Amino acid sequence: MNPSTALATVLVDSLARLGVRHVVLCPGSRSAPLAYALAEAADAGTIELHVRIDERTAGFLALGLSRGDENAPAAVVTTSGTAVANLHPAVLEAAHAGVPLIVLSADRPHELRGTGASQTTDQAKIFGSAVRWFGEVPAPTGHRAGQVAGWRNVASRAFAAALGRIGHQPGPVQLNVGFLEPLTPDEGEPGSWPEPLVPGPDERETGLTRVAPPVPPAPYILDSGLRTVVLAGDGAGPEAAALAASARWPLLAEPSSGVREHATVAPYRLVLGTELGGRIERVVVFGRPTLSRPVTRLLSSGAVQVLVVSPRPDWSDAGRQASVVLPAVAVAEDHQADEIWLSEWVSAGDAAEKAVNAVLDGAGRLTGQLVARATAEATRPGHLLISGSSNPIRDLDLVGRIPNGARIVANRGLAGIDGTVSTALGVALATKRPARLLIGDLTLLHDANGLLFGPDEPCPDVQIVLVDDNGGGIFSTLEHGARAGAGAKQNRHYERVFGTPQQIDVEALCAAYSVAYQPVDEVTQLREVLDASIIGISVVHVRIDRTRHRELNDALRAAIG
Repeated sequence: MNPSTALATVLVDSLARLGVRHVVLCPGSRSAPLAYALAEAADAGTIELHVRIDERTAGFLALGLSRGDENAPAAVVTTSGTAVANLHPAVLEAAHAGVPLIVLSADRPHELRGTGASQTTDQAKIFGSAVRWFGEVPAPTGHRAGQVAGWRNVASRAFAAALGRIGHQPGPVQLNVGFLEPLTPDEGEPGSWPEPLVPGPDERETGLTRVAPPVPPAPYILDSGLRTVVLAGDGAGPEAAALAASARWPLLAEPSSGVREHATVAPYRLVLGTELGGRIERVVVFGRPTLSRPVTRLLSSGAVQVLVVSPRPDWSDAGRQASVVLPAVAVAEDHQADEIWLSEWVSAGDAAEKAVNAVLDGAGRLTGQLVARATAEATRPGHLLISGSSNPIRDLDLVGRIPNGARIVANRGLAGIDGTVSTALGVALATKRPARLLIGDLTLLHDANGLLFGPDEPCPDVQIVLVDDNGGGIFSTLEHGARAGAGAKQNRHYERVFGTPQQIDVEALCAAYSVAYQPVDEVTQLREVLDASIIGISVVHVRIDRTRHRELNDALRAAIG
């Protein structure tokens, strides 16, 4: 067995033994040894292989696979050169969202770097501080004692660092691997190293290093008395719902918090602007709240005590008002619950939902909020609901309730629109659950290549609910939209540099990618389409009027007031 084939085979075998189940591969020559090893491992059933031709979509597909498989990170493999750089957006999202991800970047041997050799650049630490760990394996030239154990050891470090078992902070890692020619397996029977290349089931023979997961920290006990709300931001997890339930405190949960189904108030961001919101004395923050300005104002005001619960060193405190950061919290067994405080929030939440629904149902037209509400209502236990950034996630935040057993996923690490389609397909592939993706038209166009599947690739069941307002609708609800509405002089640049209409034929786009297409014109038809079973990949195309977004938002705020 030649050195490059041996190295690739050991790395793939090691990652599979450590627990990696999904690997995304992009074609290339320098990464060919890994491609051959991965194809063999896929045939043997030790990993699930996904092949994509676009490295940017491949990176987000791997991100989605990692989100779907909560037990192990996915890996993504590229050849050398710009292929590696195209992973940077997905690596940044994984870094800020704390999603485990392993980048295996193939490279030229050291002696070809800096010589002008084709597809050669400085790939060492190309992602800078975004990765939790960086490792490099020089191109082997032959066998030497302890070499296989060294390769397995570096794979063990990459796996442990991605999961946060090193540094207590899960996220992306990069392992840069050099390969010398020949880049193809030897013809005929494979040779053998002096030590076992693919050992038997006895783990003592593998040379792998197992890193134990960190021990959960002991919780700090919170005192009673203050009027408290629990704020669950992106990735908060079940601890937020558990604290709110045990303390009998209102739970304000963003859609991607992981505890949305337990939320006390769905349209909480509108209630925060009322008299009830002004009586909050303490906020216990889990995860990363990123969605609404009312929440930002609450956490930045200095008028409330802010407690942040995070075992990670990059805790969320955008308002810089946190009085203390705690790894875990609980309330005392003799905690005295303020049932009146909780009941006030429950009553306010019920009233707010009725007011919001009355405005939406009386609008007489399809709106983003109506589509979000219908999509959430159609989500069943065991299903997935993936949301794009910009307006869709905010619409879900306002009106979306999901049943127990369902799950909402969103890329809120950097809250970009890139890679959303690929992320959704990755989550669905890893979980093997039916999924809906709620996105806007620009988000679809930005990652349309995520719909490109080869004929031998597994295809998930994903229904894409496309809210098409022909441009960047979110800007109309921000200060840019207010400025545009101030008069013709202010408005003259708005459409080109913020609205950005594209006039795309979505049906033709779907046909190009062999994706089923269904236009929808009214609410009853939308509900009928959403009630149908999700089979394969399809697009439900809903056109709405972008010019009336701000008007509707103003009506919703007035109704809550």
